Parts: sequence; C-alpha cells; structure tokens
Amino acid sequence: MFVRNDAKEFRFCRSKCHKAFKQRRNPRKLKWTKAFRKAAGKELAVDSTLTFAQRRNVPVRYNRELVATTLKAMARIEEIRQKRERAFYKNRMRGNKEKDFLRDKKLVESNPELLRIREVEIARKLAKEQERAESVSEQEESEEEEEDMEIDSDEEEEEQLEKQKILLKNRRRNTKKIAF
Repeated sequence: MFVRNDAKEFRFCRSKCHKAFKQRRNPRKLKWTKAFRKAAGKELAVDSTLTFAQRRNVPVRYNRELVATTLKAMARIEEIRQKRERAFYKNRMRGNKEKDFLRDKKLVESNPELLRIREVEIARKLAKEQERAESVSEQEESEEEEEDMEIDSDEEEEEQLEKQKILLKNRRRNTKKIAF
C-alpha cells in the first residue's frame, strides 16, 4: 500500500502493479491494467454493483443474522454483476461481425487469387471425405463378411457337435457290459 502526501491510498493487486507504479508508468497506458480497460471502455466503469465491493473502514459488531443476509446479498449482487457484464460485452461486440465481413470482402476483392486457393482446399476436403466414406463402406462390407463367416463357422461347429454326440451314443451302444 502506498499513501500519497494528500492522503490518497494506493492498494496494489499484485507486485507487478507495484513495480510499474515505482517505475512511474501510467496505468492508463498499460493495456493489461484495470485502469486502461475502464478508461478504454472495455469494462464496466460505472455500475451500482461495483459500489458494494468498496472497502469501508467502519468496524461492525458481529451478528449472525447480519452475516447470513450479507452472504445472500453477496451472491445475488454477483449474479446481477455477471449479467450486466455479459450484456455490456454483447453490446460492445455487436458490430464486429459486420466489420469482419467488410474487411474480408475488401481482402478478397484486392486479392482474387485467394478464392482459387480456397477452391483447391474445398476440393481436397471433398476428396478426403469421399475416401473416408469409401473406407467406411469397405469396413462395413468386411464386417458383414466376417459376420457371415462367423455364422457359417457357428453352424459347422453345431454340426460337428451333433456328429460327436451320435458317435458317443454309438460307442455306448457298442460297448456291452459283461457281468462276471
């Protein structure tokens, strides 16, 4: 924490910010600072939900009910703040699709060879998809053949078992028990 001669307090969120302050860097010109983002209009700067997060130097006596209501209020305030930030972001990003489209259109108009490159890429992609489809169909055919072979082999095994049963019955009949 740094206290200026006019009693203004500066609390630094991390050592990186404190070092930048010591080097007399202007935080509104460093793009990674909160001050820059608020000054450039990239984050909400004026909102009633932000006032709840300010520090207050008034000690309050502990009260269980007060703590419970405060925790509920904190959760509700956080929900409201997140909704407002999402709305602010969507509003800020609203015109980007049109700008991107116009920029891309201008790029294509100035470089028509890019379209030919894109056509080649699309043709390659279609060829790959066809190869995949063919390989899938071949795999399905081979699986069907294997299933047919398995069915045939199952039938053959059943026939062999029946033959063995018949042989066993015949052996039992042929072997006569002789009583001594």
